[in-house]
Amino acid sequence: MTQTNQKSILLFDGVCNLCNGAVQFVIVRDRKNKFRFASLQSSSGQDLLLKFGLNISDFDSFVFITQDQYFTKSTAALKVVQQLGGIWQLLYIFIIIPKFIRDGIYNFVSRNRYKWFGKKDQCMLPTPALKEKFLP
Repeated sequence: MTQTNQKSILLFDGVCNLCNGAVQFVIVRDRKNKFRFASLQSSSGQDLLLKFGLNISDFDSFVFITQDQYFTKSTAALKVVQQLGGIWQLLYIFIIIPKFIRDGIYNFVSRNRYKWFGKKDQCMLPTPALKEKFLP
């Protein structure tokens, strides 16, 4: 098993400021170095979307991959905080809210994320110090 396969992977919209902020949030709190990242638009992101039979042109959700399973939308977000551990894992209690309600809220934010948080012209480039956390 390669190092990447042992890590959980978060696929995100590389031009979305909200999504980039979420990635930075996870990086700062990933004390056990569990996570790797790739933009949905990157070759690694596209390959993983294809592997799991997901739409390669839908960038409205982030995808969380762990132990060869994938999760999307609100479930992905909750799985991420669960793996972060510490106080953040307490947010996982929201998994008890029915998925259609959680994803309804997620979809509302997703539809408005560019308007509320802005958008970059191109995907974020990781700093040299963070480069090992990002898939090509």
